[in-house]
Amino acid sequence: MSWKGQLSRNLKELRVLFCQTSSASSQTREFVQKNYKELKTLNPRFPILIRECSGVQPQLWARYDMGVEKGISLEGLSEAQIAKALEDLVKAGVSLKG
Repeated sequence: MSWKGQLSRNLKELRVLFCQTSSASSQTREFVQKNYKELKTLNPRFPILIRECSGVQPQLWARYDMGVEKGISLEGLSEAQIAKALEDLVKAGVSLKG
């Protein structure tokens, strides 16, 4: 199974933060537009929270078991790099379960 279908197995929640208008958040906005539907289809009951706030730097936050959270700054990352960052967060959930 692809890592995209394992969000709900390895994470408790995913949050994506970005600014609606800034150029620093443009790749993050594009990533959400292109990938949200697939991620939600593969993980229908999993909470994927999209948070837009004026002036905020783009970030990706994953919440794991026992309230453990990991965040990554997405500023300056391409769409492919954002996907890789998300994949790394999902795969990190496996080691945290152990």
